[in-house]
Amino acid sequence: MPATIEKTAWGGWSECYRISNGDVELIVTSDVGPRVIRYGFAGGPNLFLEIENQLGCAGEPDFQPRGGHRLWSAPEQFPRTYYPDNEPVTVEVTGGMLRAEAPVERATGLKKQILLRMAATGSAVSVIHVIENTLAWPIEVSAWALTMMAPGGTGISGFPPRGTHPEVLAPTHPLVLWAFTDLSDPRWSFTAKYMILRQDAARPAPTKLGHFNPRTWGAYLLGGQLFIKRFDAPAGRAYPDLGCSYETFANGDTLELETLSPLTRLEPGARLEHVERWSLHRGVQISDWTDDELDRGVAALV
Repeated sequence: MPATIEKTAWGGWSECYRISNGDVELIVTSDVGPRVIRYGFAGGPNLFLEIENQLGCAGEPDFQPRGGHRLWSAPEQFPRTYYPDNEPVTVEVTGGMLRAEAPVERATGLKKQILLRMAATGSAVSVIHVIENTLAWPIEVSAWALTMMAPGGTGISGFPPRGTHPEVLAPTHPLVLWAFTDLSDPRWSFTAKYMILRQDAARPAPTKLGHFNPRTWGAYLLGGQLFIKRFDAPAGRAYPDLGCSYETFANGDTLELETLSPLTRLEPGARLEHVERWSLHRGVQISDWTDDELDRGVAALV
């Protein structure tokens, strides 16, 4: 049997949808969005951030982070990227899939959708992000899928396969810094295979890094539960931000796992799709932040 999809009130909003297969559950807002505000084991804690004073609200003139998972457009620029997703969205449920579609953004001409399908059992979720160009001229854009995680955990991402010198002489991928990134920040650590970022409420300064991996994935470990999102990034394409298919950001409130589609020229009426695969895992313990331990405890689940 497919997962059940039912209307529900949540977080002060009356028009939400709950998707559950009895193992895990999602909450999708329709008063605002498109946005997934909750993902967790049924009856368990939310792995996504909830900004309490922004829940249940709508119609604000400016962008509100709120928490959860959202769809932006890249490259990051004002005002296009920060168009407020504070209006009601149209939700359709067909054949076990939920589609949440926002109105056309008046200032940008973009139309955004998020489509979700949950496996009948287990935790697997397919998340399809769609951006359509309704303008009368072409644009170049990337779908930017951002997931805001509940505080207190650790973000992990894997680099492409490593090699040895002189057998592998060419560079394998970029590692991209922002002007506010400080590599001496103790929230960061690196192994040969992995990039690790800890969310720390005592360190409010923003920090961010990005990289490229044809097999892009990011994970977040919190209280023995591990969230994973992944997508296959086509090689040989241009990506935003000096070539990033993955970016991660942290401040004192949250840590974000972000994936980016290739930059795509959209003719009038054309659209692009960017697909992430999500999963949740219980009982994950990392005793030491080494390649061997992360191979066992995280990469084996990706």
